[in-house]
Amino acid sequence: MRQAQLYRWQIPLDAGVVLRERRLKTRDGLFVHLQVDGREGWGEISPLPGFSHETLDEAQQSAISWLCGWREEKTLSLPEQPSVAFGLSCALAELCGELPQQADYRAVMLCTGDPDDLFAALAALPGEKVAKVKVGLYEAVRDGMVVNLLLESIPDLCLRLDANRAWTPLKAQQFAKYINPEYRSRIAFLEEPCKTPAESLAFARESGITIAWDESLRDDDFQLTLQQGLGAVVIKPTLTGSLQRVQQQVAAAKALGLTVVISSSIESSLGLTQLARIAAWLTPGTLPGLDTLQLMQCQLLRRWPESDLPCLQAEVLEPLL
Repeated sequence: MRQAQLYRWQIPLDAGVVLRERRLKTRDGLFVHLQVDGREGWGEISPLPGFSHETLDEAQQSAISWLCGWREEKTLSLPEQPSVAFGLSCALAELCGELPQQADYRAVMLCTGDPDDLFAALAALPGEKVAKVKVGLYEAVRDGMVVNLLLESIPDLCLRLDANRAWTPLKAQQFAKYINPEYRSRIAFLEEPCKTPAESLAFARESGITIAWDESLRDDDFQLTLQQGLGAVVIKPTLTGSLQRVQQQVAAAKALGLTVVISSSIESSLGLTQLARIAAWLTPGTLPGLDTLQLMQCQLLRRWPESDLPCLQAEVLEPLL
């Protein structure tokens, strides 16, 4: 007999998180719990405001409809909303033993706050020193100066940058102007520097700074091809769709020789631990971008290794189904 539950949750965020000029005070989402003959599977459905096309209420309605049909053993296609398809497919994969347990809990350090406070933390990183810096939130010149200072101060540091399409070509040029040409090879990639893929590719050719696709992967008319200056793709499964869709994108990018990074959409600790498993499975050897738990005030159901945040259990969840 099939059993299915759906829960709603909310986690306070530290000092709010700014996404596309919108401040998030909480992260809200749903957990799916499937059970059959003593086996179980969990999944997270958490549309990211400002990035997901579906709202949480729309995702909730879609998930309830699908789960009611699944409990009646109907043959169903996964819903079209990416966050719903991803969460349900993860729960199904756990239920069937198809999501490997091995996980890659290494996380690229997300640099936030005063740059002066980052030097000691970055210098103390063990092994391969890789960190991520969000750019495009302040003036492009300031961003360039900060990135250059980090690369200059820590000679073995490699940076991943993310602009979220924030710059015009002129602002992107202003940013690059302040990066010492000798340091540019230590920028692993800069995600989506400009508002269009064509502008971003032109920036890469002119600056010698490698770029990566993120948002472009989800544009309806986008086709992934090998381009000069393109070195990586950043896949956010919550925004992409089902596990099968994620696998297809990973395979397509690898076939072109591109680096593939599995990245967070600010999921809960349960979702992050699943992403760590997906990264170990589909992109072994590449550090995933999962260092977003630091933005939250607690964990839910499953604990991220070595995190000191309290881990709350099912009693804090709101049952919906």
